[in-house]
Amino acid sequence: MKGGASIMLIIPVKEGENIDRALKRFKRKFDKTGTMRQLRSRQQFVKKSVRMREQLQKAQYIQGLRDQEAL
Repeated sequence: MKGGASIMLIIPVKEGENIDRALKRFKRKFDKTGTMRQLRSRQQFVKKSVRMREQLQKAQYIQGLRDQEAL
């Protein structure tokens, strides 16, 4: 996705397949690309120090959960 390049999703629809099922596959594939997350994150600039602090807090939280699970 760098440089504004876009990815075209191709969802083959089998004959007799329900359109809802194909739409569900499309949505799942689209979510995996992370396009919407990237667009939302680009709406507002976040300083690198703030981003790093958020990552550190998330890591500490996850580590705390794992420590509780181990008890």
